[in-house]
Amino acid sequence: MSKAINLNKARKERGRASRKARADENSLQFGQSKAQKETLKARAAQIARNLDAHKRET
Repeated sequence: MSKAINLNKARKERGRASRKARADENSLQFGQSKAQKETLKARAAQIARNLDAHKRET
């Protein structure tokens, strides 16, 4: 005899799996890697330092 299945749990698990799959697709399509984010952050900081160094004091 087969084991009883809670249909609510099965439905919710199926929904979680589909949301996880969609999130993975979106992260590949739109996301940036951690290294890319750190590079952009470092470049922005360097630009800000360079700009502050060239400001005149009044």
